[in-house]
Amino acid sequence: MRDVAIIGAGRLGTSLAYALSKKGYTIKALSCRTLPSAEESRQIIGQGQAITDNVRAAKEATIVFLCLPDEEIPKVSESLALSSLSWANRLVLHCSGLLSSEALRPLQKKGALTASAHPVQSFTHKRTPPDHFRGIYFSLEGEREALALARNIIHKLGGLSFIIKAKDKALYHAACSTASNFLVVLLDMACSLLHSTGLRQEEAFQILLPLVKGTLHNVKKFDTRSSLTGPVIRGDRETVQQHLEALKKNPLYHETYKQLASQALEMAKKEKKLTPQKIKSLKALLEEK
Repeated sequence: MRDVAIIGAGRLGTSLAYALSKKGYTIKALSCRTLPSAEESRQIIGQGQAITDNVRAAKEATIVFLCLPDEEIPKVSESLALSSLSWANRLVLHCSGLLSSEALRPLQKKGALTASAHPVQSFTHKRTPPDHFRGIYFSLEGEREALALARNIIHKLGGLSFIIKAKDKALYHAACSTASNFLVVLLDMACSLLHSTGLRQEEAFQILLPLVKGTLHNVKKFDTRSSLTGPVIRGDRETVQQHLEALKKNPLYHETYKQLASQALEMAKKEKKLTPQKIKSLKALLEEK
């Protein structure tokens, strides 16, 4: 299996196709809602037909990736299954972090080998370098034979993989969103707080970036609990109280800080770094008792 069709050649689909093209796979078709978008992807990759017909795209390949929004995957799966195309011995993978391979059941019934293969990585544009896949993880879930084939593809990309149960995909996806999306939200919150002191937003980001990089370095070298620093882990009630006072002008940030500090306190309890008295005092402060 070396011929690939991408249905949904957006940021992920195009990046994946480009990386696969550099690893000996032939990109046969790139299907998008609009022809200009498919043509843009074809120019980036340097191969493949740019089309808007999903069935035509799938017909050209033995490996079909559905790189679509979650709500589109069951619809496209159903429409592909209703076509006259033979699905025997074709591998169909969707790249949703939330949906299980059950979304591909119509194609499985037609003889396709099906699984979900979600990269634990973000893709901000179509022109992602192939090396972006090196060392990243893919969550896999689906049929045994499909999983074996998917693992081989991921290995060729230089990636790693792990198996996840269908029932756990929502929790898994929440974890990915927390680590990626909400990290950005928290950084934006921190930049906004610095901006309110008179700094420009761009300055605030540059000031905080080395701190964020240092924290991620520590987490990589040690672990999350060992890398936690700050007033909560020290049991510094007065500092936390002053933070809360300063944040009262922004109720959303105030509440966010309390919730995060409460979680940090739970981590401190597990690490047994604070006395029961300090834990009780901080807990009362955060719960405003």
